[in-house]
This record gives sequence, structure tokens and C-alpha cells, in this order.
Amino acid sequence: MTEAAAVRQPSGVWRITSIVLVLVLAAAAGVASIGSIVGRLFDLKLPTLSHPFPADAARPPASTGLAAGAQNILLLGSDTWDQVNGSLVNISKQRSDTIMVVHIPADRHHVYVMSILRDSWLDLPGHGSDKINAALSYGGVPLAVQTIEGLIGTRIDHVALVDYAGYKGLTDALGGVDILNPVGFQSSASDHYYPSGMQHLTGDETLAFAREWRAFPDGDFQRVRNQQLVMRATLTKAMQPETLTDPGKVSALLSAVRPYIAVDEGLNVDYLTALAGSLASIGSTDFTFFTAPTKGIAVSSDGQSIVNLDLAKLATVQHAFQTDTLDTLEPEYQTMQIVPAP
Repeated sequence: MTEAAAVRQPSGVWRITSIVLVLVLAAAAGVASIGSIVGRLFDLKLPTLSHPFPADAARPPASTGLAAGAQNILLLGSDTWDQVNGSLVNISKQRSDTIMVVHIPADRHHVYVMSILRDSWLDLPGHGSDKINAALSYGGVPLAVQTIEGLIGTRIDHVALVDYAGYKGLTDALGGVDILNPVGFQSSASDHYYPSGMQHLTGDETLAFAREWRAFPDGDFQRVRNQQLVMRATLTKAMQPETLTDPGKVSALLSAVRPYIAVDEGLNVDYLTALAGSLASIGSTDFTFFTAPTKGIAVSSDGQSIVNLDLAKLATVQHAFQTDTLDTLEPEYQTMQIVPAP
């Protein structure tokens, strides 16, 4: 499991909620702050998805008891959504390259972010076996939500579509971010070389860093780990006092990412303001990133390169989501394994 970022969030007149910072890190932002800046920022409003959830009959039962107070937010991201004429609201026939579930426990003492590899092979409701990222293409946001709910065994409360291009503006608005890169590589999309070790990245460099997979022996596995590194680095920078206490910087963050996000109707200023208060004690060290358990890569019967989920370990993850006990989960470090074709 990757480690969370290491800077504590201070109190301040202007506060960005921790969960919205997670959205920001995925190139999607809603900013809820305390004071007059709330109304000022949300005068613009965020683009709203129409009917993003499946019918109740197709969903797991709603959580009960203490677990009912937890929240699950689904983030779907891609770097090819420039093909939708500048709007994510009515996206169709597009695959989601990045899939993350943000889990906020009922006690609001921690935030968990689970990445799901885009080539994970499973049953898509009504479409048979396929890669998980095809759900968005086949049935839009409702089918993507239904598929992820089947994977985690409980309901998604909110959903956001995000475009990778938001990484650039976000990073530049923060003045760049510092990343401890574990694996040196040459970007396949630019002339930039990323050595191993600590380095300061600009917006363009961060975008290329988060997109890369061709340069790695284990491809998408390392890409997911690098995206989590970007999240961790951005959390560290965004939660520094000089950012949190500066309404101009808060506004710049929102402006930088607003064109690259669409959210469900409930992910609005009222929800985020309430969440801000409940997460007042959360710091960047209180985020845990992990990956849905897999058994490595394989080849499907129709010749596709796929990732097999580890169903036995997934059952444990599902139970943790259902009972709001992710704090007891100890996910293994994900790596690539080659397994025979079925």
C-alpha cells in the first residue's frame, strides 16, 4: 500500500475540504470553504450529470446502522475526453481510464482511496464479461456506477467525471508539486525524462507523469501507483497554510479544474460545506491509497490483455466497504503477474 502524504492540515478561515481535495487531485474539484468565499465560488456552479445512478432495483441495498453514515464517491477519469466538445455532462461511447472509489468513514477520521485497474475483467450487467472501463462506453455513467457497486458490494453516494487535462492547471495553480519518483523513466509523450528520486514537476510534467504506462514493464500497475503519488504530492502542497488561508489561491484551484469536471446533482455546495465541517480535523496524513486486489495480467478468450481480479481477497474488501471497516484492511502491494490464458 502506498503511504499517505505527510503534512497536517491547519485550521483557517478559508478551508478546502479534504474530500474535495481528493477530487482536485484527480483533476476534479469542488471547493467548499468557510465564509463568504463559498457563495462566490459556487456562483459558477459545477456542470451536473443527468441521471447518473441506476434504478434502485439494480443496486445493492442501502447501508444500515453505523455504516449508513459513510460516504462512497466514484471518480471516473480519462485523457481522451477532449473528444466530447468540451463537456462531460452527456458523455457517451468513452472508456474510463482511471477509476477510483473514495470512501469516507462515518467517524470522518480518515479517507480511503481505492484505485481499480482499468483492464480488470468482470461481468458488466447486461453485457457479459468485459473490461471494467467499458461500462461507461456501453451504458454511460449509470452502468459504470452499477458495475462499481457490484464490485464493492455497496452503494456509491456521489460520482464525478474528470479529465486528465485538469492536472496541468491544478499543478500550475499550486506552483508545481514535489514527487518522490520510485522508478526512472522516459516519457513516451514528451522529451522529458523522470529520474528516480525527489523532483519538482510543472503542470505539463505532472500530466505526462500521471498518463505514462508504456515505459513500465508492468504498464498500468505502475501508472496507477504514479497517479497515487500525484495525489499524495498535491495533497501535501494544497493543504499547506499558505494555500488554505489564501482565498485567491483557493479560487485559482477551482478555476483551474472547473472545465474538466462534471458531478452528480447532490455533490453541491450544501453537501460540501457540511462535509467540510465534519472533516475539520482531517490532515493529509489521514489519507490511505490502495488498489483493488488482483491476480495479475492474462489474456481473455477473445485475445484481449486483461487483469484478473483476486475474488477471494475482493470479498474481504467488499465486507470492509459494507461494514465501514476499511481501517482493518491490509491490502497487499500490487504488482504484475503473468498467468496463462483460460
